[in-house]
This record gives sequence, C-alpha cells and structure tokens, in this order.
Amino acid sequence: MSNQTSSNAKVPSLLGGAMIIAGTAVGAGMLANPTSTAGVWFIGSIALLVYTWFCMTTSGLMILEANLNYPLGASFDTIVKDVLGRGWNVVTGTSVAFVLYILTYAYITSGGGITQGLLNDYFPSLALSRSSGSIIFCMALAAFVWLSTRAVDRLSTVLIGGMIIAFVLSTSGLLSSVNVPTLLNLGTSKNTQYLPYILGALPVCLVSFGFHGNVPSLVKYYDRDAKKVVKAIFLGTGLALLIYIFWQLAIQGNLPRADFAPIIAKNGDISALLSALSSVIQTDFVATVLQFFAYLAIASSFLGVTLGLFDYLADLCHFKDDFAGRTKTTLLTFLPPLLLSLKYPYGFVIAIGYAGLVATIWTGIVPVLLVKKCRVRFPQQSYRVYGGNFMIYFILLFAFLNIFAQVASQFGYLPVFKG
Repeated sequence: MSNQTSSNAKVPSLLGGAMIIAGTAVGAGMLANPTSTAGVWFIGSIALLVYTWFCMTTSGLMILEANLNYPLGASFDTIVKDVLGRGWNVVTGTSVAFVLYILTYAYITSGGGITQGLLNDYFPSLALSRSSGSIIFCMALAAFVWLSTRAVDRLSTVLIGGMIIAFVLSTSGLLSSVNVPTLLNLGTSKNTQYLPYILGALPVCLVSFGFHGNVPSLVKYYDRDAKKVVKAIFLGTGLALLIYIFWQLAIQGNLPRADFAPIIAKNGDISALLSALSSVIQTDFVATVLQFFAYLAIASSFLGVTLGLFDYLADLCHFKDDFAGRTKTTLLTFLPPLLLSLKYPYGFVIAIGYAGLVATIWTGIVPVLLVKKCRVRFPQQSYRVYGGNFMIYFILLFAFLNIFAQVASQFGYLPVFKG
C-alpha cells in the first residue's frame, strides 16, 4: 500500500512520473484551446502556450524547491503553514482544496456523461442514467488512487498512450490538409486584429498546464530524488505543449478564423467544432475518435488531479499510509465531488472557469513566496530553480496578468472575439 520506495522495491520509472504530469495537464481544457485562442490565432496562440508552459513549469519547480526542505509526504498544508504562516496557509489550503475538488467534480460530471453514453451504446439493455455513469466512472478510477501512486502511474501511462493514438488518428487527416493562408489568416478583409485578445486567451492556457498538485506526490514517489522529479515535470509538460501545438495546427490550419463564430456562440462545444470542420474534411470517423480521445483525456486528468488532492488531504488530516488511512483519505477525496455531481450533473464549463481563477493563487503567487522565504531560511538547500530573483518576479507578473485577465473578463472589460 505504501508509496515509499524500499531497498527491495523497483525504482519508479521516469516515464511513469512524466505521464502523471502530462495526464493531469492534458485534460478537457485542450478542447477549449482552439476556440479560446481564435482571437490571437495560430502564431499568437503558440506564443501564449509557450509563455504559459514556461511559467507554469517554472512555478511547479518552485514548489519542488520548497518541498525538498520538508519530510517525505509533506504537502501544501505542512509547507505553507511553516514558511508563510497560518494566514497564507488558510488562503492556500482553501484555494488548493477548492480547485482540486471543483476539477474532480467537473471531470466526474463530464466523464460520467461519456461513460453513460458509451455503455448505453454498447449495452442498450442497461439503460444507465447519468448518475449511474458518474458513479461507475468515479469508483473505477478511484480504486487506482486508493491503491498507490504506482497504480496511477501505470494506468496514466496506458491512458496517455491511448490518447496519443487517438490524437494521431483524429488529427492525421486534418494535419495533411492544413492550409497555410488559413493558418496565417491571409487574404481576408475581416477582423485582422490580434493583440486586443491576448489577455482574454491567457487564463485558458493556464488551466491547460495545471499539474502543481502533483509535485508533492512525485517528491514522495521518487523518494526526494530532485533530478528525477525535474525531468518528469519537464517531460510531462513538454509532451502536453507538443500535443497542444499540433492540435492548434490541425484545427486552425483547416477552419478559417471567421468560421469560429458559431463555435464561440456555443461556448466552444466540441460538436459545434466538428460541425464547422465538416465543410473542410470528412468528420464521421474523426468525431468517433475525438470522443474516445476526450474520454481518455478526462480520465487521465481525473487521476492526476485526484492523486494531488489525495496526498494533500492525507497531509492535512494526518492520515496514515496504510489500509485504514488510505481508505479514509479516499472517501474524503471522492465522496464530496461525487455527491455534488449527482446533484448538479451539468456544471462542467462553469466549474472549469472558476477553477482557473482560484488556481492562479497557488500555481503563481504561493510558489514565488515559498521560494523567496525558503532561500533565506534554508541557504544550503540541495535544489534551486534557475533564474534567481529575476525569475521570481517574472512568475509573479505572470500570475498578476492572469488574475487581472480573469477578473476583467468577468466584468466585461476585455474585448471578446466573436468571429
């Protein structure tokens, strides 16, 4: 049951940790990327994705730097309380729990709906309800989190492998038909402004690289081996970035910028996107594979997010890493969001939006404050993130830009691209 390595235990693979990171990052937010970045279009979206990837990866490494100064198994509660005090610990703890719980709820509602549809398609006599689909989806994957981090590692690797296959199958036709004038938005007299839409697209990119709740889990998984954790983070987030870039290329290289209007009007609904793509490529097969891809993406994100929540709650409640302790942590991790999803089964999009706003606190601001204090308190610490003080303020600026963009969007102060 224990996640800790021993002399007789097999050393966890680098690939496994990278798959946990990639699986957490590449979630349902990916399906919103082409639509949410339509205003800045292809070149602008790639620049935003690379900028966000660098900042989010660096802030994740800052959490690693702070975490390595504490005993194995320490998570946000222990670290923030000791370094920043009770006030910041309440703020961080509330935001961490809110984001991880709300994402767990969002993935249960979405994954439950797809589970219901798939099982009813293949076994019509079952006539499963949406609630039954959510319960099956949640319980099946929760079992792996209850077992161990290694179990999540193994399943995440399988899911990511399936995602990559589905991704290649669904985008191969689209990539082969990429139109350069469409990709660069050439030869059109319609809206050719891009800069006004940069801030509006930034928060969605942030959600697309959220993995920070898994850093304490990886420190524990790799038995404080900083080099392995760093490599796993870079490999995982790098794979996510690569998938996003090819996805942007596949969609924005086929569908003209102006044609995103009906998709934007339906809040980026995937069926609306496929409908718009039908004018440029045969999408019957693509639609089927994309549904499979979306399911794997949601499942892998669910595993990564709930693993981070599991370890956070175990640290917060001081539950032991044995059968009884892991069972109590599992119930606390999965039961509240499952009950919420049974009560409100269609709150996915709203939940993701709120998660992005609150996540900025502990993926941007708190990591910066932690490393600034830790470097004074632990001058001989074994690992330091690159960039010195400049990087601290660089990441802080990124966090404030995201908070400003999200608040300004809520109040309608930012221009919105409508196609």
